[in-house]
Amino acid sequence: MNDQNQATEQPLPRVEALGQYIRDLSFENIAMQTGLNPEGPPKVQVEVNLGANTRSQPNEYEVLVKLSIKADTQKDEPIFILELEYGAVFRIENVPEDQLHPFLMIECPRIMFPFLRRIAHDVTRDGGFPPLNLENIDWLALYRNEMARQQAMAEGTGQGRPN
Repeated sequence: MNDQNQATEQPLPRVEALGQYIRDLSFENIAMQTGLNPEGPPKVQVEVNLGANTRSQPNEYEVLVKLSIKADTQKDEPIFILELEYGAVFRIENVPEDQLHPFLMIECPRIMFPFLRRIAHDVTRDGGFPPLNLENIDWLALYRNEMARQQAMAEGTGQGRPN
């Protein structure tokens, strides 16, 4: 490489997970409480919500993933409910400001997901059920859908983006 190419190159984005933690966890074994003996595979619904906040240190961000998982019998009787709020603190450098929000909402949850999956697996197994193995989540599609929803809402009401 010559000196001119080196001068125009931007440094590569850098992400470092400083820590991950369970912020809130709730598991309800409704089947056991009600004496229900479910037969067959449950119908599992997974809801995902994301959030991100800046931290007091420069280039540090907290990313939160909230999972709500509900399993029902084939007759729509609740079997269990798992609610998990999982957080991580990241140091992110060399990401342009206009790309920071997508980075926080796509790449950071992608880094966190194996740990979320493991928690859901262990909690359901320890709660008396076969371990729940969450399917991969397409964080990019989730982000695009949310941005489209917010844009449609802003256009429909004439207001800016909701918080």
